[in-house]
Amino acid sequence: MSRLNRNERRKPSGRGHNNWKKQSYARGNAPIKSDRNYRETSRQQAPSDAYLSNKGKREGIRLNKFIANSGICSRREADTYISTGLVTVNGKVINEMGYKVQPDDDVRFDGRRISPEPNVYILLNKPKGFATTESKSKGHTVMDLVAKATSAKIRPFGRLGRNSTGLLLFTNDDKFVQKFSKKGLERLFHIVLDKNLKMEHLKKIASGLNVDGKEIQVEEIDYVEKAGKNEVGLKIKHTGNSIIRTIFESLGYSVIQMDCVTIGPLTKKDLPRGNYRVLTEHEINLFNML
Repeated sequence: MSRLNRNERRKPSGRGHNNWKKQSYARGNAPIKSDRNYRETSRQQAPSDAYLSNKGKREGIRLNKFIANSGICSRREADTYISTGLVTVNGKVINEMGYKVQPDDDVRFDGRRISPEPNVYILLNKPKGFATTESKSKGHTVMDLVAKATSAKIRPFGRLGRNSTGLLLFTNDDKFVQKFSKKGLERLFHIVLDKNLKMEHLKKIASGLNVDGKEIQVEEIDYVEKAGKNEVGLKIKHTGNSIIRTIFESLGYSVIQMDCVTIGPLTKKDLPRGNYRVLTEHEINLFNML
């Protein structure tokens, strides 16, 4: 007679002649957490910490994936950077694994804002009546004009007044913005004044002005060919246009019209007023060379 195995030697449970007692899960015999079925059941019963930690929001993208998609590093490396406190979300250091971020969150790696989207560059020929702002409380804005250009979170680089017209650049490339905010980007304006600009004032502007203790330099200024002396072309590296009004107002002139004709290597050629286009790879490379 062959020996019975361990299970066959157990006493009957009393629930039927062939119904042997099975191994009990009491006390130390409970299944461990690494058991696959246990993990699946636990996942169904309670949401993960990643969901709960971000104010209960379930949408969004994991922070390590967000960083990896931005091209900084791999997801595994991102976890290391997160744990060491190099990553902030909306100004707060986040070192929690699995934290989820929302599309409009300000995510920064080592102080520099990052985006999981590819860099996008949009050129708009701005018409009158649109404010250069992202605020929805300012009525019609330039963001309305480029709303369908891309799904990326772009914003205007530089400013044009509501009644100013011409070229305006949009991008989500923070490196581009930081570079040209620091060193300046040449823009050529066609300006119409309320009266003829005196030659002595033109020369004074060309040589540099001191307005309210601030030195203002322009790259070039001249009268517009085949036009009256109240129309000038002015090239300047400042990204705002209020400085231009300041220049002429300090000399007793009012700016009636202001149109941005060029930005760096870009012109208005084949871009009607109110329209936009995406920069070509060649044009982007031209900016990289500046």
